[in-house]
Amino acid sequence: MAMSYEEQILKEKKQLHMSVFAQCISPDGKYLLAGNNYGTIAVFSMRNALASDANENSRKPIFTFKAFDGAIFALLSTENFLICGGSGDIKAWKWKDIQQKAPRVAWSLSVPHSANFGAVETNGLAYSRQDNTLYSGGGDSELHVWDLESGTCKHSYTDHTDYIHAVALFNTSAQVASGSEDGTVRIWDTRTSGEPVAILEPSKHEECINNPRDKWISCVAVDPADDWLICGGGPSLSLWHLRSLSPTTVFEAPKCQPHVVLYHDDAVISAGTSPNIYHWHVNGDSKLTTPCTAMDVYSVVINTESEANKVLCSSGASSKIDVYTNFGYKAFSLDFC
Repeated sequence: MAMSYEEQILKEKKQLHMSVFAQCISPDGKYLLAGNNYGTIAVFSMRNALASDANENSRKPIFTFKAFDGAIFALLSTENFLICGGSGDIKAWKWKDIQQKAPRVAWSLSVPHSANFGAVETNGLAYSRQDNTLYSGGGDSELHVWDLESGTCKHSYTDHTDYIHAVALFNTSAQVASGSEDGTVRIWDTRTSGEPVAILEPSKHEECINNPRDKWISCVAVDPADDWLICGGGPSLSLWHLRSLSPTTVFEAPKCQPHVVLYHDDAVISAGTSPNIYHWHVNGDSKLTTPCTAMDVYSVVINTESEANKVLCSSGASSKIDVYTNFGYKAFSLDFC
């Protein structure tokens, strides 16, 4: 059925004002999922999008579904579930239901909140497969620890004094890091429910300061060996030695405050308030800068689950999701609409 004129105008307005805050890859590497500011999740077939005879329709969602009434800020993939964070409950869908284009909420977690403030936004998620534990952080300034076997909150770390933007699980040690508007990265021992074992404050180190008033932390990542942590936001993106708890490298991305950072193949990839993806050597030297569609980038993911579909995808303040088959240039864009 053809859309009416009013429906077409509404669609175009939504497209113009769309932001895609979160992405994740399915466990088999065949699908990219993305969540936008309207609470919708789009499912893209990477095989269709990368086919030699791909066309415009191949790079549109194979289907979409409504997950929240408000924005989606975090998507996470486990072996069996897609987990989604937004405003209110954390929700999960079975991958087998998504593959059959029949998604239904498999379970949800009610984030504790005060009646005075209403639903809490979840902005960061991390999952430990070893003990089936989920970590979530967001608008209530607390890092919650969830036992997914029972669906209960085991405990919450409460030392942050402002909104948590980022959560990163260590790879070899029982620790998790959280980055917050309060200007700190706090590292927690996941075996205890006590105080943080370490606190990093980039805004107190002169080499990291951009503007003394901008101390917030928006992104955190840990290297595979758990020797180094990288973080940024208001302060410059900086690499920290975890034994000495001191910054060793500052990454100079001009006029770009980072929203996202990750490690890949002994390199650092970051993006934020500029229409570029930055690739760095760990000593701070620029390795590569690639342009992207979004003027602000909120999410970068790499499909490491499937060698045939190994791509980098970036999303942000746009309905377009850029796909880099060779990380040095943008091959094409997926279209959320």
